[in-house]
Amino acid sequence: MMRRLIMIIATGLLATACGTTAGSLGPAPAGTTSPSSPASSPGGGPTSAAPSPGGRPSATPAPSAQGSTGQVGLQVWFTRNAKLFVTERTVPATAGVGRAAVDGLLAGPSAAEYAAGLRSQIPAGTTLLGLHISAGIGTVDLSSSFESGAAPSTMPLRIAQMVYTLTQFPTISGVRFEIDGQGVTVVGGVPVQSPQTRAMYGGYLPAITVRSPVIGEQVTSPVTVSGTANVFEATVSLRVLDSAGHEIARTFTTATCGTGCRGSYSVSVSYSVPRTQPGTIEVFESSAKDGQPVNVQQIPVTLGSVSASG
Repeated sequence: MMRRLIMIIATGLLATACGTTAGSLGPAPAGTTSPSSPASSPGGGPTSAAPSPGGRPSATPAPSAQGSTGQVGLQVWFTRNAKLFVTERTVPATAGVGRAAVDGLLAGPSAAEYAAGLRSQIPAGTTLLGLHISAGIGTVDLSSSFESGAAPSTMPLRIAQMVYTLTQFPTISGVRFEIDGQGVTVVGGVPVQSPQTRAMYGGYLPAITVRSPVIGEQVTSPVTVSGTANVFEATVSLRVLDSAGHEIARTFTTATCGTGCRGSYSVSVSYSVPRTQPGTIEVFESSAKDGQPVNVQQIPVTLGSVSASG
């Protein structure tokens, strides 16, 4: 009952944030809001300084994936190794969840994320001028900096970051772009059919994505690892490495689809460490040829010890 109430409240927040729609804009995708927490004004939410050129880290801290009372978790899509990479920002409960998600994207990776290889293809100085939702289409108005400094070959990945960040909300099925208040059909030399959808950029997803835990999060045993995968026979493997890089736990699970289709996965694994320490969650596919790890995703985390967690 409480989960249903939370979803209803988040639905109202997003509807207020992004403009008038022909129906509900759906709940925020993750996190927890408090029924008693006051919402900020429409279109509100924290705005961080833009990242330095080249996707250098912003001052935004890497959040915990566990939302607390009065907070909401939002997906933000960056890149790693020329593929999309999802992480999360936890922000105060706000009516401006759509704007908060875009602000988090424009702020760029945190220092911890940057150290782990995350980058943003969106240039420094890009600002959000407006965001409006109507009939399931999100119209995002960006400053002209969004188009600057990219070759046509890299612009699609930049567009994909924005499309994936906005379409995390269930009732935003596509994105229309405006630059300096003007609707466009070409962005940075690349034609943009309206609306832009996730399906158009599926090729930029890696074989495995990790939704949780996020980079920099402190986890405790057992840790639940989840995301999506398109791997051989849908088999997703994972292991936990301690601060010395030693394997201290390993397991595997089966995604809901695989070998040519993308499915979701979620699995918990127990581990033991004598003290709280840096560690790594490594998610991968075992090669059908020789069993070696391929399509590896490494998520640096802090491993909480039993004494620290209990």
